[in-house]
Amino acid sequence: MTSGAILDIARDGIVVFLKVGGPLMAVALLVGLVVSLVQALTQIQEQTLVFVPKILAVFASLLLLLPFMGDALAGYMGRVAVRIATGG
Repeated sequence: MTSGAILDIARDGIVVFLKVGGPLMAVALLVGLVVSLVQALTQIQEQTLVFVPKILAVFASLLLLLPFMGDALAGYMGRVAVRIATGG
């Protein structure tokens, strides 16, 4: 296996990682931002208030995006398996 092939597999893995993790991180960021804005506007400074809405939003988006995430991971595994089967 050449160094170019290894770099291709690593690059593909990073892209798949970003496709799978990016939407969940974006949802968590947006919910955290909205809750922080509400806390600032209402002057409620409870630190644990952020966690429950963020967990619920991430869980809901996980259920919604799970087919997309599974498809991205299965496609990556298929591409890696083809490289293993063909020897590079």
